[in-house]
Amino acid sequence: MAHSSTPSANPSGPVSASGSTSGRFAPGRTRDIVCLGRLAVDLYAQQVGARLEDVSSFAKYLGGSSANIAFGCARLGLASAMLARVGNDHMGRFLTETLTQEGCDVSHVRIDQERLTALVLLGLKDRDTFPLIFYRENCADMAVDEADFDEAFIASSKALLITGTHFSTEQVNRTSRRALDYARRNQVRTVLDIDYRPVLWGLTGKADGETRFVASEGVTAHLQRILPLFDLVIGTEEEFRIAGGKTELVDALAMVRAVTSATLVLKRGPLGCQIIDGAVPASLDEIPIQGGVEVDVLNVLGAGDAFASGFLSGWLRDQPLEACARAANASGALVVSRHGCAPAMPTPAELDYFLREAKADPQRMRRPDRDATLARLHRVSPARKQWDEVLGFAFDHRNQFFELAQQTGADEARIAQLKGLFVEAVAQTESALGLQDHIGVLIDDRYGQDALNAATGRGWWIGRPVELPGSVPLVFDHGRSIGTSLIPWPHDHIAKCLVQFHPDEPIEQRLEQEAQLRALYDATQASGHELLLEVIPPKHASLPQGPDIVYRALKRLYNIGIYPEWWKLEPMDAAQWQAVDALIAERDPYCRGVVLLGLSAGVEQLNEGFRAAAQSATCRGFTVGRTIFHEPSHAWLANEIGDDELITRVRRTFETLIASWRAARGENAARHGASSRVHQEQAA
Repeated sequence: MAHSSTPSANPSGPVSASGSTSGRFAPGRTRDIVCLGRLAVDLYAQQVGARLEDVSSFAKYLGGSSANIAFGCARLGLASAMLARVGNDHMGRFLTETLTQEGCDVSHVRIDQERLTALVLLGLKDRDTFPLIFYRENCADMAVDEADFDEAFIASSKALLITGTHFSTEQVNRTSRRALDYARRNQVRTVLDIDYRPVLWGLTGKADGETRFVASEGVTAHLQRILPLFDLVIGTEEEFRIAGGKTELVDALAMVRAVTSATLVLKRGPLGCQIIDGAVPASLDEIPIQGGVEVDVLNVLGAGDAFASGFLSGWLRDQPLEACARAANASGALVVSRHGCAPAMPTPAELDYFLREAKADPQRMRRPDRDATLARLHRVSPARKQWDEVLGFAFDHRNQFFELAQQTGADEARIAQLKGLFVEAVAQTESALGLQDHIGVLIDDRYGQDALNAATGRGWWIGRPVELPGSVPLVFDHGRSIGTSLIPWPHDHIAKCLVQFHPDEPIEQRLEQEAQLRALYDATQASGHELLLEVIPPKHASLPQGPDIVYRALKRLYNIGIYPEWWKLEPMDAAQWQAVDALIAERDPYCRGVVLLGLSAGVEQLNEGFRAAAQSATCRGFTVGRTIFHEPSHAWLANEIGDDELITRVRRTFETLIASWRAARGENAARHGASSRVHQEQAA
């Protein structure tokens, strides 16, 4: 279609360093997109089908249209940045940490000392009813100011996105206009997500966040004054009606086109979208529909933000508009099938799989939430904190500490105090050796709840057991309903399960153990906790033994669809490690790794195990317990030593093991380096 003769935000197009015009964007930009607008906490009702009045619990997510888009763009691999404010409060820190973890630049998210972070309550009553209440009276993100950024920041990006809410008051309108001025002066492409919320323009009652459309001449006039400043405009049918000020959609689009030559992207829900890159025809039937994937709807809230993220992931890479639409439609379809918005955003791996499977079997993909592979990709493919090394002290033992108390005549209540001292010892080791982001602990909640509380929030790798000690077949410590046991756990705690599992054990026992492991795996999939399986094949004379038993045990668990993030394994020789490495690489490239267990081995014996494990590509470190704690714990419980001496002895052994592990790793790296040099010399 030919472009109509209407105003253009950047009529000359992006200019290259040589002065020629090419592509959509100016070259040499360090950021793909800056998102200016709402940044808030969403509290989503967990009881689907309940009135908001009857909801009893909420899930906390990052929210706000601009923030969702910044998050979604980052998840899809773009260099996104957020421009907003949060309060100097816990929720503000949650938002900035969440964006940072996803890879979004928060250098221009300012801390507002006078206002609180915005909040939204959302319900999911049925497929068409989604009550929500905006708590945004004098909130931080509506106080974003021109002084919060400079021209260089805007000029560093290919594009600037602003959502409609940030033109709704004098303060944010002035700030948004300044950002647009900077963008136009620096060939930064501009994007408007109309994001029309009548309540945020003062057109409905304060508690009526659900109403999506109220006609308003004032809002229409305001939008039409800013539309000429944009290159890309995204909106629903209702949003283009308010932008155009007409009841009939085609008439509204024509009015929008009269004031801007921007590419218009019209979201049509399950139908997909239509893209108008020129004159608006007399009938919308003349515009091709870029078809989407039809799915059953759980939650439409946030689907538009996912759509925008998907579209921009192609648009900012200079892909054809049809490809942009395909990614947009798929992103929106996935989010409407999930709970929440930001955490429901897909990764590139999810989009590729979903589009491929939907093309092959569209009926099956009407319920993407029921596809196990897609659910697993959504869990494991987003960016996560990497643990290249885990230096762990395991004191999650329960029976062993009870026995120590019995042997020494100590009050059982002292075990909790003892485990608290272990946390202090680990903290001192971390500080003394500079081991931030390397420390791990395994702590139980029977004797170690206070220790768990003290360890949480330090950035440590934290595992906690779920098994009843010594149980064969496997039994869970707090009852059969393992899912309910995980509800009060902090999200960063890893569910650790020791299972005495042998691939050749009696069939009835093996099936019971596998059923328990499946229940645990499903529970962690639902709760979001990572899973560590500690597999120790029993050494019964009645069971076959051999060097491949651990390998076969892991292979069996993979065969029945169990993919833990972590394995905890006993020391093996180099050939066994090589086989396990190959199995994990083949079956689960997203596996986080293996940690080495110690049982009650002495330091020298552990050193031998370290040297073999150091050659493994998947072994990340160790979590050793009795070797470290047994002797000093006995002495402390018997009142032979005090707190300081206990900490000193624990640290001495723990730090000896850390040095041994790192020495083994260093020797292995040196061997590989020498081998590589030999190969290079031979090749020369």
